[in-house]
Amino acid sequence: MIPRRTRFARAAAAVAAGALPCLAFPAPALWWWAYAALVPWMLLLRSAPTARRAALEGWLGGAGFILAVHHWLLPSLHVFLLPVAALLGVLWTPWALLVRSLLGGAPPPGRAAAALVLVPAGWLLSELVRSWQGLGGPWGLLGASQWQVGPALRLASVGGVWLVSLLVVAVNCAVVLLVAVPAARVPAVAGLAGCAVLTGAAWQWAPRPEVSGGLRVAVVQPGPVADGPDSAERRFTAGERLTRALAGRPLDLVVWGESSVGADLAARPDLARRLAALSAEVGAPVLVNVDARRPAEAGAATAAGAAARGGGGGGEGIFKSSVLVGRDGPTGDRYDKMRLVPFGEYVPARSVLGWATSVGRAAGEDRRRGAAPVVMELPDGAGVRIGPLVCFESAFPDMGRHLVREGAGLLVAQSATSTFQESWAPAQHASLAALRAAETGRPVVHATLTGISAVHGPSGEPVGPRLPVSASTAEVYEVPLGRGTTAYLRFGDWAVAASVLLLGGCGAAAGMRALRLRKPAPGPSAPPAHTARG
Repeated sequence: MIPRRTRFARAAAAVAAGALPCLAFPAPALWWWAYAALVPWMLLLRSAPTARRAALEGWLGGAGFILAVHHWLLPSLHVFLLPVAALLGVLWTPWALLVRSLLGGAPPPGRAAAALVLVPAGWLLSELVRSWQGLGGPWGLLGASQWQVGPALRLASVGGVWLVSLLVVAVNCAVVLLVAVPAARVPAVAGLAGCAVLTGAAWQWAPRPEVSGGLRVAVVQPGPVADGPDSAERRFTAGERLTRALAGRPLDLVVWGESSVGADLAARPDLARRLAALSAEVGAPVLVNVDARRPAEAGAATAAGAAARGGGGGGEGIFKSSVLVGRDGPTGDRYDKMRLVPFGEYVPARSVLGWATSVGRAAGEDRRRGAAPVVMELPDGAGVRIGPLVCFESAFPDMGRHLVREGAGLLVAQSATSTFQESWAPAQHASLAALRAAETGRPVVHATLTGISAVHGPSGEPVGPRLPVSASTAEVYEVPLGRGTTAYLRFGDWAVAASVLLLGGCGAAAGMRALRLRKPAPGPSAPPAHTARG
């Protein structure tokens, strides 16, 4: 029986240890810390006296991780963030049991070698489950902390951000073996060497996108606008003024941030005319983002055309839509955001959790979802197609991959993080563009209302300056276009599938072994009966 004081101390240590990896993410961006950040937590788990205790400390550590990486949500969710973290923390209990089972005690070399593969796979399974949009989506994936590391981006081009997560956890596991299990130093060193060889092989032989031409893209960041009944109009006017200042410069595309237009363009033809005049003045189409209620008539009128292009949704409701506007007005290309932010744009199970709107900034009304992704053709013979993503959607590796496979040569993420202006959120969000670019071999433009805006080339490399938080400016970027197919673009989430198959196979093997051990041994044979003789 663990003393009461020790139980509380271990519980507090689990929460703190789970929070440590947050320092590897922006804003601190201590990327190197990720390769040792899990070691304290794993050392605690391997020393758990019982499996039940390990599961508890895995849960508490997972909750600490969610709280630390998502602490900037406090202004919106307030105390509701605590039950959310407690719910998501449960996802790390299987991983904790795996750590204790494989690393606990004095594991022989064979078990230690298995841990170097199975423990990272178990972590990835936790990341996979919580990446479902209903549970918050893939924000704060451990591999995403390596967004500015060239070799890690090359790994992402092979197996996505998932492969980078596997590598980071494998290194942490090897460090645990080196620190706590002297007898397992050989497999630990071999594991570290294997990680180095894998990274080197990816760096040397993974297909690199071929740079083929480029686009001149202007990002318009209007900066903060005070809340008020006319804030949408003032934001539009600021974007209009900054865009007009670009006249005379050769441009292929102008990008505004999320919610840059506060009224449906069909209901406000005056706004559509102003945008068309801007496009004619600067000589390039303008990609805006409309955050507004769409009347049922307008939704029905545009649904057929949007459906023909693969996107859009009909009906009445509030949509967040990327709309391309040319010199003659909206081109007809519109993408309605499909993956909405839980609580920020809709409340899951509102009949049960609707009270969240009274304690934070949860959505008072659910936004409507789009039907499908859309790839837009740039007018004026530019010959390039763009794939729009709206805010939160840039966190999902599969969405960028799908758009590029459909022909997008440029990914454009329109974002707004003004609610979290002074937090780590803008830097964390902007960093995701590098990963999506590396995975797909296509450049990514991350355009925001209030910063941080950034552009990354086909290999994830930064292009031009990052527009800082609160800056009110327009910047023109020479964006290199990529050609070719990355391994991730071709094969998708194979690292996830391999991890699931590996864990399933090992689990099935362990179950069969347990059944054989439980099967009773056959008893001694009974002697033959003798017939009595008279």
